[in-house]
Amino acid sequence: MTHVYFHCSNRTEVLVDRCGALVDDFAEARDHAACVVRSLTTARSLEDWRSWILHVNDDLGDELFVVPFVFVLGKLH
Repeated sequence: MTHVYFHCSNRTEVLVDRCGALVDDFAEARDHAACVVRSLTTARSLEDWRSWILHVNDDLGDELFVVPFVFVLGKLH
């Protein structure tokens, strides 16, 4: 198991994940990342989240991968 953190940012703001989550592998981290994006976008629905990026970091602070919110939300039509 690996402890990973799910920080979110756009050009002006950063949301720091202080708790993180224990995951078995990258697939579980990816699935959890998508859940984080969906929970943020439904909780604060007035925000346009499409410019946000979720950064997945290990417990040493190394970035493992990023997930642009637009990948989860889709593009505006």
